[in-house]
Amino acid sequence: MKMTAKMRRVFPTAFLIFFLVPVMIPVGEAVWLDVPPTGTKCVSEEIQSNVVVLADYLIISEDHDVMPTISVKVTSPYGNNLHNMENVTHGQFAFTTQESGNYLACFWADAKSHGNKNVSINIDWKTGIAAKDWASIAKKEKIEGVELEIRKLEGAVEAIHENLLYLRNREADMRTMSEKTNSRVAWYSIMSLGVCIAVSGLQVLYLKQYFEKKKLI
Repeated sequence: MKMTAKMRRVFPTAFLIFFLVPVMIPVGEAVWLDVPPTGTKCVSEEIQSNVVVLADYLIISEDHDVMPTISVKVTSPYGNNLHNMENVTHGQFAFTTQESGNYLACFWADAKSHGNKNVSINIDWKTGIAAKDWASIAKKEKIEGVELEIRKLEGAVEAIHENLLYLRNREADMRTMSEKTNSRVAWYSIMSLGVCIAVSGLQVLYLKQYFEKKKLI
C-alpha cells in the first residue's frame, strides 16, 4: 500500500513529537556537593524570566548520631535574596524568576557541628515544566493516561519554544554588542593612528627647528 502525501507529511511531525520532544523535556537534576569545613560551594543555572524553580536539599551523613548543619543562600542575577536559611539539615526553596540570568545557590557548613569534616549535600533542582506538580494537575482537571502525557508534551513544546525565543534574543543582543564593540575598536584604532601621526609630525617639526637653531641644516 502506497503512503499518501498527507501521511508522509504527518509522519515526521509525529516522530518529532513522540521521540525527540521527550528527550528535550527539562527534568529534575540531582546534584551532589561536597562542602569543605571552611569556604562555600555554589551551584548556578542560567534561567530566563517567568520560570518556576523548585529545589530540595538534604544533608547526607553516615553518622546518624551527630547530624551536621549547613547554611543556604539563593540569589538572583541582580543580587536579590530569594532564600536564606542557617543551621539546617534540609530544606526547600521555590520561586518564579523575575529576570533572566544566572541564579546562584550557595552552601556552607557550620564548622562546630561536624568536627571540621566535609559535608555531603544532595540537591534536587527542578525548573520549568519539571517543577510542575502533575499529580495535582491531573487530579484537579480529572485527566489521566494519554491525555495527561499529551498535556506534558504540550508544556514541553511550549518550554522549548520559549527557550528558542530566549536564545534568539540573546543571540541578537550578543550580535548588537559585538557590532558596538567592533565599532568602538575601529574608532579607537583610527584615533590611535591619528595621535601617532600627529606626534610624529610634531617630532619632525621640533627636530627641524632644533637643527635650524643649531645651524646644522
